[in-house]
Amino acid sequence: MTYLGEGWDTTAVLVAGHWVERRPRRPAVEPQLRRETVVMPWLAPRLPLPVPIPVIASGNPLVVRHELVPGDEVTTPTATQGRQLGEFLRALHAAPVAEAGRRGVGPAALPVQRFREEVLPHAPGGEGLLAALGGLPADTLVHGDIGPEHVLGRDGVLTGVIDFGDLHVGDAAVDLAWALHSAPPEFADAVASAYGVTDELRERALVWHRLGPWHEVLHGNDVGDRRMAEVGLAGVLRRLRDGVSPR
Repeated sequence: MTYLGEGWDTTAVLVAGHWVERRPRRPAVEPQLRRETVVMPWLAPRLPLPVPIPVIASGNPLVVRHELVPGDEVTTPTATQGRQLGEFLRALHAAPVAEAGRRGVGPAALPVQRFREEVLPHAPGGEGLLAALGGLPADTLVHGDIGPEHVLGRDGVLTGVIDFGDLHVGDAAVDLAWALHSAPPEFADAVASAYGVTDELRERALVWHRLGPWHEVLHGNDVGDRRMAEVGLAGVLRRLRDGVSPR
């Protein structure tokens, strides 16, 4: 058994070099893990890249297990990988929302009130960003946390996408935030071309990109990690100050 690490919601270990076992870090995460065991067997065949298909290995305490998705975190994404990600997201976003709903996937409420209370007092100019959230659509099945740590690659190609714990019905642009506004230009352009990104979709993705560090502040507060909250706030201020994509 090899310790793989922990995210905000789960810890993961590798068993026998082949199986990934994940455990919730707190009771509130258990329904999320159980939902993955229901929705991922339905969703995986629709997607052009490997994804985890977990099953329940233990009910008490809860442990879910899936085959290891090969690859490493994408640190220097290429145009080829951008095209692959664009095609992956296009397929994911085409999945029927009604069928996902029957498997327990619904909208995810944003903690806007907590943003106002815990972040906004320290983030002059952030009110406009929060106001923009009210006009965003919520009509697409989205991964909800697409970033380099969840997009895996090897030998210049993508090998899989992991961590579907935040899967929900929301704005398609949330899955494009990192790719369009934090990744290298050649990767971002390839994603945009393969997906068919419009100017309006790019602007919505920028809203989500700017909102990302706000969640880090709240999580730092929740777990008592002052350093995480401070780093998150620095990101909030930086992205508000820049106001546009770093591209």
